[in-house]
Amino acid sequence: MKCMLTAFCCVALAAVPALCQGKKGGAMTDQQFVDFAAQTDMVEANIGQMAENSGSAQGVKDLGQMLVTDHTGDYGQISQVAKTDNLTVPTAIDAEHNKMMIDPFTKLKGAAFDKKFAAEMVAGHTKAIAIYKKEAADATSPDLKSYAQQTLPTLQKHLDAAKALAK
Repeated sequence: MKCMLTAFCCVALAAVPALCQGKKGGAMTDQQFVDFAAQTDMVEANIGQMAENSGSAQGVKDLGQMLVTDHTGDYGQISQVAKTDNLTVPTAIDAEHNKMMIDPFTKLKGAAFDKKFAAEMVAGHTKAIAIYKKEAADATSPDLKSYAQQTLPTLQKHLDAAKALAK
């Protein structure tokens, strides 16, 4: 099981560069970033809710609540920015994200959930921060640049909390 999880994580991380190709030397297009941000928000809010229900440590439950609150609000913000820029926003978690991110958590409870949750939140928020920093620098839309810059402190707060849990 541990070996399978490690292999899964390696494949998922290896796929990240392919998701980011599009413009300016491999950067995302604005639409790709909106898709990424919206999927991330929906997945994080969903996993946060699961953490509140399935986690055993109070820190996991607290981070779960923070994710639900912050990523639900963030989804509203990216939706508003996308609308302004005539970009479409996904309204549901796609099959790939469900399979890769949500499904593995559905089988876990207690300490096993807590451990996976902390590890995934560190990995996921590290990846998201890198993508948001790139978007803050490279977005075509000034609104998306501003949105990415304004969202970075929240993502960093989540990463710091996840790292504390992982210890």
